Amino acid sequence: MIVDCGIYRGGHRTEGPEDFSDALAEARAAGGFVWVGLHEPTAQEFDLVSQEFALHALAVEDALKAHQRPKLEVYDDSLFAVLKPVAYEPQSDAVSTGEIMIFLGDSFVVTVRHGEGDGLAGVRHRLEQEPEMLGKGPTAVLYAIADSVVDHYLDVATELQTDLEELEAEVFSPDRGGSRNTASRIYNFKRQITEFRRATGPLALPMSRLGGTGVGAFTATVPFVDDSAHPFFRDVSDHLTRVNESVEGLDRLVSDILSAHLAQTSVQQNDDMRKISAWAAMAAIPTMIAGIYGMNFDHMPELHWLWSYPAVIAVMAVLEVLLYRQFKRREWL
Repeated sequence: MIVDCGIYRGGHRTEGPEDFSDALAEARAAGGFVWVGLHEPTAQEFDLVSQEFALHALAVEDALKAHQRPKLEVYDDSLFAVLKPVAYEPQSDAVSTGEIMIFLGDSFVVTVRHGEGDGLAGVRHRLEQEPEMLGKGPTAVLYAIADSVVDHYLDVATELQTDLEELEAEVFSPDRGGSRNTASRIYNFKRQITEFRRATGPLALPMSRLGGTGVGAFTATVPFVDDSAHPFFRDVSDHLTRVNESVEGLDRLVSDILSAHLAQTSVQQNDDMRKISAWAAMAAIPTMIAGIYGMNFDHMPELHWLWSYPAVIAVMAVLEVLLYRQFKRREWL
């Protein structure tokens, strides 16, 4: 569905024709631009937009199907960028991602959003409160969206760090490893970090290109993006670098915590096995003695001694005490 469509001239929103073609022509004549926002459009809904703004067929296909990696692609008549906003639910330790596709061209911006995350109404409203920034044209829209998405990455990384510290405290708590489902919680947490990395990692190269710091074949100027915006995109790129470093640190830490938990579990099992073995050894001696005297042979002189029964009991007790002290000294019990 079409969420919003506005014409911007000199940094201010103005009323204009509802027809996309007429709105685009009016915006170009006045030195402004058109910003069309859509949320999970159908093929029929998007077909009208793609025809009016001459969007490339491959980019249109990506925008409709979604499930794309963050990227930046240059076509003859437009620039196509994909961002993946991230949301984190602390109660369920779940990371969810959406998608924002941005088409940038001559005097127009088309944004396509997929997922149930926060929309772009907040970004649009903030830009409309800054006419000077909005007056930079479509480049300002691309920057504002990228800045909003990456800033939220920082918030999510902070929340993940807090929850991971709680999980770490549980693993190294005095009860030696937390509850039985601790390992599954750690593994699930690692999966969430992996999902987060899929959104942040691939975005590094597009932000470098937009900031004018690309390498190799990506050093060329990006069309439809004002060169004066390079410092702003470099700032976003710096924030993204911090996020990626934080994600790498979280991933290493959660792997170390999982290894520590498994090691603790192994040590606990070894301790339990030593205790079981010690008690089994202590039970073996009286069992052996009782077994010998339970064979009921006629020629067993001990059976006819007056003190044979208390003597056997005393021997069992002494041996049990000696074994118990020996195992206790070795910390098997």
